[in-house]
Amino acid sequence: MLSLMTDIDFMKYALKEAQYAYEDGEVPIGAVIVANGRVIAKAHNLTETLTDVTAHAEMQAITIASEYLGGKYLKGCTIYVTVEPCPMCAAALAWAQIDRIVYGAKDEKRGYSLFSPSLLHPKTEVLTGILEGECSEIVKTFFKEKR
Repeated sequence: MLSLMTDIDFMKYALKEAQYAYEDGEVPIGAVIVANGRVIAKAHNLTETLTDVTAHAEMQAITIASEYLGGKYLKGCTIYVTVEPCPMCAAALAWAQIDRIVYGAKDEKRGYSLFSPSLLHPKTEVLTGILEGECSEIVKTFFKEKR
């Protein structure tokens, strides 16, 4: 139970990042990477801001965490992301050899699990549905306002 509470707490940090994206007119997805119980990277979508289709929250967080750790591998780390990673992000997380992926809401249209669950590193643990309602609602609200 302690682990689940910790997962909820870190997902709340990711939701704060999603809120920053929302306020900036970005698709509201947030991510944090945790090592040894500490947040070492936090990020949100920046695709519009940077005019870069690869500037997803996960990609930004991977870069920040790698710089923090001084290496390209994220062994011993967990990423908390508000929405299921897309195939691009899942593959990047596999290359980074992250230990755990925890995400809130499924992405029914573009999530990696629809296309190729094998994109992840075979040793990566995945936990889904943490704060799913909140993670889903911010995205639904964003797109409802855009239409």
